[in-house]
Formats: sequence, C-alpha cells, structure tokens
Amino acid sequence: MDTDALTPGLLQELRATRPYPALSLTMPTHRRAPDNAQDAVRLRNLVAEAGNRLDADPRVTHEARAAVKAQLDRAVAEVDQRRALESLVIFADADEYQIWQLPRTAPERVVLSDSYLTRNLVAAKAGARLFWVLSLSAEHASLFSGTSEGLRPEHRNGFPLTAPHEEPNPQRKEQIGDTPSTYSSEDARNFLRSVDEQLRAVLAADPRPLFLVGLAPALSLLDEVGESAKQAVGRVAKGTTADTTAPELLKELGPALEDWREKTASRIRGRLDKAHSSRSFAGGLDEVWLAVREGRAGLVAVEEHFDETVRITDGHLEPVGTEATPSEDGQIREDIVDELVEAALDKGCEVAVVADDSLAHHGRLAAVLRF
Repeated sequence: MDTDALTPGLLQELRATRPYPALSLTMPTHRRAPDNAQDAVRLRNLVAEAGNRLDADPRVTHEARAAVKAQLDRAVAEVDQRRALESLVIFADADEYQIWQLPRTAPERVVLSDSYLTRNLVAAKAGARLFWVLSLSAEHASLFSGTSEGLRPEHRNGFPLTAPHEEPNPQRKEQIGDTPSTYSSEDARNFLRSVDEQLRAVLAADPRPLFLVGLAPALSLLDEVGESAKQAVGRVAKGTTADTTAPELLKELGPALEDWREKTASRIRGRLDKAHSSRSFAGGLDEVWLAVREGRAGLVAVEEHFDETVRITDGHLEPVGTEATPSEDGQIREDIVDELVEAALDKGCEVAVVADDSLAHHGRLAAVLRF
C-alpha cells in the first residue's frame, strides 16, 4: 500500500493490540538501478533475522511462530521492487500481512510486539502533503488522491460517478421552444447533490485539502447545492471529461498547487517568526522533543529530508552519527524524527514539512509552543 492509503481508521486498526507476536519489518529501499540491486539481499537478511527472533522468543508458541513466518513469506513473495520508493514496511501476524512502500526512508528494523510499529507510516504521510482533487462536470465526477509523488484515481464512496443519461424531451421543445440548459436542469442539480454527499463522506473519513477542477458553471452549481465545495483550497476553471487522466489533471493543477504550497509555507514562516519574537518558540531536536513530550507544542515544522540518530540520556537527545547501531536497551534511536512526528500528531499538534535548509538556523526543526 501507499502512504495515501493510511486513513485515520486504518491507523487505529494498525495500532490496536493484537495477539503476540505482531511483527514489524522496516528497511530503506532504492527506486533505481544499480542501487536497488542490494534491496533483495537486505530483505532476505531481515527476514532471516525475523525468523531467528521468532525461534528464540520463549513467548512465541510453535503454532504462532509457523503462522507468522508463513504470512511473512507471503508478503516477501508479493513485494514488487519495481514500485520501490525510499523504504519498505511489512507487517505480519498469525492472520495477515501488509506491505507499505513509503516515500520517506526508514532504518533497518525487526520488532516483535503486541501491535505494529506505525511511526514511519505516520511520518511519511505527514511528509507527503496529501490532498484530494475532484474533477467535475454535469455528467461525471472523478476523485483523485494527490501526494508529493503525483495523482492517482480513487475508487471509493461511489467515485467515479456518472449522471444518469436521459433522452431530450421533444414535448418540452414543442411547448417551450428549447431544451433545458445543462446546468439549469433538475437532473444536473440532483447529480451534483449526490456528488456533494459522497465527497462530504470522503472528507469526513480522511480530511485533506481539496482542489476542484471543472467548468465555472459546474463549480458554481456544486457550491449552490452542497457544502463540500466550500472547503476547497483551490479551484481550476477547466473543462474535464470522465477520460481525463491523472497526468493531464496534474498539469492543469500545477499553478494552483504551487500557490497553495507557497501560501502554506508563508503561513508557517509567519507563525515561527511570531513565536520567536514572543519567546514561545523551541528550536532543535532536543528542545522540540521535550516540548512535544510535555504537550506544549502547537506546531512542529521539520525539514523534508531531516533525520538523525540519537542516544537518549536522562530524557535528552544526543546526536551520535549515522555509524551508531541500535542498542539493546533502546537508548539509540535511528528514526527519532519519525517518532517525534508521530508523537506530535498524537497530541493534537500540527506538523508541517518544510523545504530543506529553511530551518538551518534552528537545527532543522522548530516548534511554536502553546505555553
């Protein structure tokens, strides 16, 4: 699965307590040759490590060990290296497996617990800057999921929707002398009411910024008959059809997306500057980590490709460099930034991923404090 599949409901399921052992396997991957040649070897080594861990764990029964290994083998057989991004995450227990390809790196890790390790998924989703796109006319409505990687069609809540086709009424033309306008007919209004209803359900289940693409009369009518369009952060008055492809749509959306991203970045910079002036600001990994743990952070901004390996000493973080390896006591953390992002979101904090080097003077990470 891809990052945009991680809905709040699915995240809750992944975090749910399940019979021990729930196995989480994470590793960095590569998109292109020749670097991707090492991925298959690395995966085999991690699977072997997982098997050894299962064999050596006295809490794992023979039946559970065999079942988890079987699920892990099925997952490995299904991994498609042609779709590799920056990391691979595999979850497996006695009853199921899941494969996640993420556009954010993750360290090599095998974890046995009573729930799945979700920090890398959560951080990848935050960094992907997800959005929805609705392509609309009086005859069709298509939903697309957008990420920093591009667009892809979504098939959920009835989307794509097609209006019922009705033949023109010759009696109306004889009596009135015309046929109804496409956007003034009750059929069009009813169709767009249905679109609005399904779109509201999508936004309720997975809230994201929304972009609308369609002719001005279609967008205006959606405004008139429903509520969902009022949440849109961008509109493109361009005609589309049911056959409009994701790349074609992305090209039309380019200026609106760039404007939205720039406005978002400007808003984040303004909030950080104001916080710095009012002394409600934290900068650097250790300060922000403490603020998040104490629930004092209202906004965390992190550079897109920032990561750090640290040692936790007396509740503080000390960078130790990439050569360090995870310790048995868990005091060395390779993906502390992902862990921090997940913790921040869990505490209701807004997380913003910003351009590399934009926080160079603040240790690549900054926070606006609530108190």
